Amino acid sequence: MKPRHKRIAIIVGALAGLGVATGLVLNALQSNVAFFFTPTQVAAGEAPKGRAFRVGGMVREGSIQRDQMTVHFVVTDTAKDVRVTYTGILPDLFKEGKGAVVQGKLNASGEFQATEVLAKHDENYMPPEAQHAVDQAHKAAKTVDKK
Repeated sequence: MKPRHKRIAIIVGALAGLGVATGLVLNALQSNVAFFFTPTQVAAGEAPKGRAFRVGGMVREGSIQRDQMTVHFVVTDTAKDVRVTYTGILPDLFKEGKGAVVQGKLNASGEFQATEVLAKHDENYMPPEAQHAVDQAHKAAKTVDKK
């Protein structure tokens, strides 16, 4: 094999190795990314089916129902609601009427199966995604009222 052919083989091998490494990194990133959706977007069918994502908003007053370790509640952006089921220990600051972000998947019946629940950490804080969802819902409601 001529030295020129050896260099070409090394370059082709290095490019193939780089391509495989890039593919593995992108696959790992894609499986760990959870995009945020508002309850209005979930109700409109914009949320992915069978993939994990986040939903944020306010926990609707009077919606929390406990069944041993399983908790059912509603996350709302004041325009649309998403029913959530979570099995596990909720954060101490999780309450009705307060901001929350849940991560999980939609099940076959359209209910959100949460694997993680995040609650606000002080009385003045709301998760930015939840605040944005509530603000967008208020803006949409004002637009509808003007028509």
